[in-house]
Amino acid sequence: MNPIKIFAQTLFSKEKSNTDSVSSIYDIKIKGLNGKPIDLSQFKGKHILFVNVASKCGFTPQYKELQELNDTYSDKLQIIGVPCNQFGKQEPGDAHAIETFCEVNYGVTFLITEKIDVKGNNAHPLYKWLTLMSKNGVSNSSVKWNFQKYLVDSEGKLVDYYFSTTKPKSSKITKHLK
Repeated sequence: MNPIKIFAQTLFSKEKSNTDSVSSIYDIKIKGLNGKPIDLSQFKGKHILFVNVASKCGFTPQYKELQELNDTYSDKLQIIGVPCNQFGKQEPGDAHAIETFCEVNYGVTFLITEKIDVKGNNAHPLYKWLTLMSKNGVSNSSVKWNFQKYLVDSEGKLVDYYFSTTKPKSSKITKHLK
């Protein structure tokens, strides 16, 4: 066999295995605002609602409903806010500014991660999993704006995603929690 062809096949198979190394949402590593790792596997048995958040967006008041949703379904739902500055530069703050804003203005007690990219070449592995059918096994999507939501079921499978205009307490989301 041609040595170049063998090299190309070997290279391709290594690239494929590297990009497909995350088989479960629970294998993904992400840090909290405090810099400490969040182990997503601790939420097995609960639904997880991932929301890319921003403090200077027209949808920012959704923090209030997200907290209410968190309070109502805390036994079966974990909400995780994911700060992102990719849409209109509406999350310019550092970790301390984000945490203070969320607590003071909306009484947020649910988890907030480190600030990440949710789209493009530098998208965090979490959002690659959420948006690529090759990773999540359900659908392809793209994050259109702040406060887009992704619901993962209690077994770590993607349920669906919801655009920013879908309110957190919408029946589209809550029907999966009852």
